[in-house]
Amino acid sequence: MSSVKRRGQLGDRVERAIEERAELADELEHDAAPAPVRRRLVVASFWLTVCGVSLYLVGPTILDTLSEADRVRGIAAGWLAAMAGLQLLSSVCLWDLQRIALHTRDMTSVATSQLAGNALAKVAPGGGAMGAALQYRMLVQSGLERATSASALTATNLLVFAVVLAMPVVAVPAIAGGAVDHKLIQATLIGALLFTGLFAVGAAMLAFDRPLLATGRLVQRARNRLRRRANPLRGLPDRLVGERDRILTTLGNDWKRALAATVGRWAFDYASLLAALAAVGSSPRPSLVLLAFCAAQILAQVPFTPGGLGFVEAGLTATLALAGVSPQDALVATFAYRLFSYWLMLPVGLAALGLHRVVLRRRAEAT
Repeated sequence: MSSVKRRGQLGDRVERAIEERAELADELEHDAAPAPVRRRLVVASFWLTVCGVSLYLVGPTILDTLSEADRVRGIAAGWLAAMAGLQLLSSVCLWDLQRIALHTRDMTSVATSQLAGNALAKVAPGGGAMGAALQYRMLVQSGLERATSASALTATNLLVFAVVLAMPVVAVPAIAGGAVDHKLIQATLIGALLFTGLFAVGAAMLAFDRPLLATGRLVQRARNRLRRRANPLRGLPDRLVGERDRILTTLGNDWKRALAATVGRWAFDYASLLAALAAVGSSPRPSLVLLAFCAAQILAQVPFTPGGLGFVEAGLTATLALAGVSPQDALVATFAYRLFSYWLMLPVGLAALGLHRVVLRRRAEAT
């Protein structure tokens, strides 16, 4: 009975994460009007309490992961540089996606606002909405229209999250094949094929109604059968088409480049995890690593701790162990991956906020 309840709670969290992305525009517009002080204090106190309890529960996992810092120092500098470069490429893809959606050439404002908002989302309890609100305010301060910024952030959030949810489906044929790849080059080639397939699937969903409607019906039917105790889900196929149309309206004729940037954002992030595993001498099946990667990204949406701290570490080490990685190597690889995808993003985001203020000041002095 308790396992059924836990599955229901996890399903609720995933569904809420999807809903939050679909309603981001309304949240951003609402955020433009400041809430009463008392309400802000109550909300902040609630999230701090939830965060404190959650960190207490996942604290042992965080400490176990951080205890492997000494072993990370033994990783060759070339692997560390590769992980840093791959994370940079992942960020560049995300900036290009947002630039397309915003219909602007001001890459500096897009990059600094995304880095600052991302950093805030990683340190503030329930920080996803707070990070998006900070990026929205920074974009508006840079001269972009409020409505354009809100719709662009909503569309890009939907597209980015939709792609990560589609990844496990693309990995199924590779898993069914049962081939084991022991070399990084082979793993990279398999990953390239998987993400090429992901682009093809995404293009079909964006270009045609029929595959999207069929997917919506299948997901709705499966969800209602798996979660019989929850309220039945209705109207999902039509809603998917509506959200797809919203994305296409925002992206315009550049939707193919935007889709490629979205796939690239996750492909380079996934490649950095493969590099972390290769750096510790582990070579599991890349398709199983992809499933572990997807699970980590979904766990990062759990709003109880900033950036899914603790939940991601626990989930990623456990799923990597299921993929055939030794527990010790899984801890080291997880720490190395999170070092570049989480911890180092905090000072980078703070620097981006400072750069944003310098740019604004210089623009004001020039006028």
